[in-house]
Amino acid sequence: VQLQASGGGLVSAGDSLRLSCLVTGRPGNSYKVGWFRQAPGKEREFVASYVWNRDVKYYSDSAKGRFAISGDLSKNTVYLQVDNAKPEDTGVYLCRSSRDPLFDENDYWGQGTLVTVSS
Repeated sequence: VQLQASGGGLVSAGDSLRLSCLVTGRPGNSYKVGWFRQAPGKEREFVASYVWNRDVKYYSDSAKGRFAISGDLSKNTVYLQVDNAKPEDTGVYLCRSSRDPLFDENDYWGQGTLVTVSS
């Protein structure tokens, strides 16, 4: 399984953007895809996850309200919509594919896409 994240860039506070995570290789082995954020000087944190075939979505408390995750099985792509972007959203956004309901050390990671939100 390979993951390719895209859609990052430099945006202004209040703008919206949509990140994409394309799953290739053996996408049928992917049970769910999660988005994580690595902010400068901080630990990587969970943002949201999407369960294929069930359209089940999970969000961190900080992501609820402005972030929306969705998936398109026909395109093997999971999206992360960010509305009303804030400077604290800045970081590298990475997507992660898990074969199981729980994330573990056997998961696959994409290379990440950088989001910079200017105030």
